[in-house]
Amino acid sequence: MTLTELKYIVAVARERHFGKAADACFVSQPTLSVAVKKLEEELDVKLFERSANEVAVTPLGEEIVRQAQSVLEQAANIKDIAKRGKDPLAGPIKLGVIYTIAPYLLPALVRQVITKSPQMPLVLQENFTVKLLEMLRTGEIDCAILAEPFPDTGLALAPLYDEPFYAAVPSGHALASLEFVTAQQLKSETMLLLGNGHCFRDHVLEVCPEFARFSSDAEGIRKSFEGSSLETIKHMVAAGMGITLVPRLSVPKEALEPKKRGAEESFVKYLPVQDTKADGSSLPPPTRRVVLAWRRSFTRYEAIAALRNAIYSCELPGVARLS
Repeated sequence: MTLTELKYIVAVARERHFGKAADACFVSQPTLSVAVKKLEEELDVKLFERSANEVAVTPLGEEIVRQAQSVLEQAANIKDIAKRGKDPLAGPIKLGVIYTIAPYLLPALVRQVITKSPQMPLVLQENFTVKLLEMLRTGEIDCAILAEPFPDTGLALAPLYDEPFYAAVPSGHALASLEFVTAQQLKSETMLLLGNGHCFRDHVLEVCPEFARFSSDAEGIRKSFEGSSLETIKHMVAAGMGITLVPRLSVPKEALEPKKRGAEESFVKYLPVQDTKADGSSLPPPTRRVVLAWRRSFTRYEAIAALRNAIYSCELPGVARLS
C-alpha cells in the first residue's frame, strides 16, 4: 500500500462520494476508484459500501480509515520536523474559527501574523464548532479558535480570554436609557437568537433559559432567521424586532464611546448585563471562554505559541485575557 492510497480512502470516507473525493485529491475519479479497489484487494476487506446515491464506510473500514489518517499525519510530521530544523514557523498553518468569533478577531489577527510571522501564513476556515472539531480530527485543519463548552475530544487546549456578553436593544426601547440590564429584565422581552448549530445560541439560552420556549408571535421571527449571522440579528434589533445578547468583541467601538455632538444617531444601544445576589453584591457577568485547540499529535509547537502571541497582540477590548 502507498500513502497516496491511504489519502484516497480518507478522502472518500470524509466526502462519502467518489467524485467529490477525487476532486479534493486533484485526480480523476477513475484513478481514485482504481487505487481504492487495489487497496481493498490487497487488504482483502471491503472498505466502502457503494450505492447509487451514497458511499458508506464499513465498520472495519472505519477502523482502517482512522489508522490511515494517523499514518498520514505521522508522515506529514516528518516534513514538519525537517522544516522546524530550518525555521520552526516556516509554512502555513490551517486555522478554523467559529462564526461568532471570526469576523471580530480575524482582521486584527491576520495583520498581527503578517507582521510578526510572515513566513507562517494563515489558511482560514470559518464554520460551526461541531464541523471544526471534525476537521481537527481528520487533519483538515491544524488548530481552531472555539468557545467552551464543547465535547471532550482529547484535544490540547490553551485558554485565550473570557468574553462578557452585552445586551443589544433598539435605541428607542425603554431599556436603552439604563446603564446596564439584568437577566430578569431580559426575560420579558422578545429575544432574537441565532439558529441551531451556533454555540453562541446555547450560551444565550444559558443566561435566559426561558427563551427556549417562544411565544407564538416570536416563533415566526425565530424560524425566519435561523442560521443568520450576528450582524443580521443586530439589523433585526435596529428595526425594533426584539433584543439579543452579543459577545463583547462584536460591539462596535463607537457604540460605547461618549456620543459626540452632531454624531449620527445609532439605532442599537449596547448595555452590559449585571445581576446581584440576595445580599446586594454583584454577580459575575455572563461570559464565554474562548480557547485555542489543536491535536495533541500536532508537532509545530512553536507555530501554536506564535499564533497565541499574535492573538494577544490584538486589541481585544473588554475581555479578560488568560495566561
